[in-house]
Amino acid sequence: PPPCPHAASVPPPQDIRNTVGNIPMEWYEDFPHIGYDLDGRKIYKPIRNKDELDKFLEKMENPDYWRTVQDKMTGADIKLTDEQVELVQRLQKGQFGDVHFDPYEPAVDFFTHEVMIHPVTNRPADKRSFIPSLIEKEKVSKLVHAIKMGWIKPRKPKEDTPTYYDLWAHEDPNSILGRHKMHVPAPKMKLPGHEESYNPPPEYLLSEEEKLAWEQQEPAERKLNFVPQQYRCLRAVPAYPHFIQERFERCLDLYLCPRQRKMRVNVDPEDLIPKLPKPRDLQPFPTTQALVYRGHTSLVRCLSISPSGQWLASGSDDCTVRFWEVCTARCMKTLPVGGVVKSIAWNPNPTVCLVAVCVEQSVLLVNPCLGDKLLYGATDQVLESYTPPEEERVQPVQWLTATVEEHSKGIRLTHLPPRSPQALKQVTWHGKGDYFATVVSDNSSMQVLIHQTSKRWSQNPFRKSKGLVQCVLFHPIRPYFFVATQRYVRVYNLLKQELTKKLMANCKWVSSMAIHPGGDNVICGSYDSKLAWFDLDLSTRPYQLLRHHKKALRSVAFHKHYPLFASGSDDGTVIVCHGMVYNDLLQNPLLVPVKVLKGHALTLDLGVLDVLFHPTQPWVFSSGADGTVRLYT
Repeated sequence: PPPCPHAASVPPPQDIRNTVGNIPMEWYEDFPHIGYDLDGRKIYKPIRNKDELDKFLEKMENPDYWRTVQDKMTGADIKLTDEQVELVQRLQKGQFGDVHFDPYEPAVDFFTHEVMIHPVTNRPADKRSFIPSLIEKEKVSKLVHAIKMGWIKPRKPKEDTPTYYDLWAHEDPNSILGRHKMHVPAPKMKLPGHEESYNPPPEYLLSEEEKLAWEQQEPAERKLNFVPQQYRCLRAVPAYPHFIQERFERCLDLYLCPRQRKMRVNVDPEDLIPKLPKPRDLQPFPTTQALVYRGHTSLVRCLSISPSGQWLASGSDDCTVRFWEVCTARCMKTLPVGGVVKSIAWNPNPTVCLVAVCVEQSVLLVNPCLGDKLLYGATDQVLESYTPPEEERVQPVQWLTATVEEHSKGIRLTHLPPRSPQALKQVTWHGKGDYFATVVSDNSSMQVLIHQTSKRWSQNPFRKSKGLVQCVLFHPIRPYFFVATQRYVRVYNLLKQELTKKLMANCKWVSSMAIHPGGDNVICGSYDSKLAWFDLDLSTRPYQLLRHHKKALRSVAFHKHYPLFASGSDDGTVIVCHGMVYNDLLQNPLLVPVKVLKGHALTLDLGVLDVLFHPTQPWVFSSGADGTVRLYT
């Protein structure tokens, strides 16, 4: 470009000094000026609106960009002169700033090593420099007095006896090193045996096959890390080739291998077993077989006892229901029903004499006409006084009054499902004795039905099926209904009509269920030979799983008054357990097996099919596949 005509008239850059002193320049960040010059005028910041692109272009185009620095005091850009650049480079190399300074010039001795005749000063010496120190004399007299008075003990002379170190101190557990808590002694090496002898017995020498097998093994897998060899005398034994390597590995093991002390807890195994009371302290419970009720010709599937405990009903595969007197084992009555009896239930209401019997697809309500004539007569009067409603209601079953022939046998009512499904498998009464529930062995939504005897009315409590129902029970006190499927027990609130709890049985197939008379505990028997005890206040999982039986459990039962429960199994035994439930909510139930009752013979791989407690006495009844009913007292 052509030279500027006014170039000569441009004033030289003036030397602006900022007089603010040594202060942080950040204080001026929010102001337009950056300080004051020598005349007290504000030094304004240069207008800086360069972005990154402008800076990059300047870096590329300006040849003096590398020697331009910004003065923080004035904010102006200053181009360094050659002398200044040279000074910076010298300082970066660690040299002196001044070029003319010679760090290696010869040193000048200010003082000579020769002593001069004339002293530097000729001041006469003090008097105190050639008489004993009075201050020291005072200090010494104080120390002498302290030693005389016995305040200061003079040092004992050191004994020149040599000190010895006990190399084996840590071997003794009472020594100081032995008492050191974290000291872990190194594991000792195995002492050499007969196989390491120079002339071992012949049974220690390897045969050719054993040598071959030894060579093919991994070094870590070998029992011995050398091959036993035989020499005629000790002088013929050569040097051991692996000596240095083995010593080296031993040293590595000693200093590289981490050693940790395992704190062994010395627990007496007896303390781990829970302290259970002795069975004799838990009496009364049934111990011996008292009576055998014979008469059925096939499996006795179900039992039920009257509320008074005087009469026992049993249903069998020989298509009969038999009524027995409990005390004498006498068969009072045999009722042929024309089908296999799967379940039987005596009405728990002591003012009613009625038994529900499941036969094929129907439920028969039977008045056995046993005991007090007034009682069973009153039951017939109550059933006959029923008046049907004016308009017919739609219900899932049909209630039929017994014919004259059936009436003479004792059958009072029959109720049939209109469409004939699978056979019924269970009937159970509510504690008040008016309602009863039935279970059908199919997977439809009509599996469980609840029936009211006084109104002859039936209803289906569930809209859809939740699985294959095994058994159902009414809660003894509260309006709850328990439904056991294969793996779960669902608890429904009948008033609110909702699911309250779902208990997980932790077994493959639930077979039976019983509720504690207190109502807060449930037991479930299963076909995989487990008995699960649930504490409803505690958890939805079993409080305890008992595996006492060898084979499938068919039936479980609680006693109404005694802390007893029993389970019957296909192994032909009835196990009676003490199950104490405490009123104190903080104390868990105490479960103790007390007696194994035997007597039933196995038939067709089936043992005990049903167990039942007497309502008042500590007696248990069991029915078996051998066609007998047994009473244990």
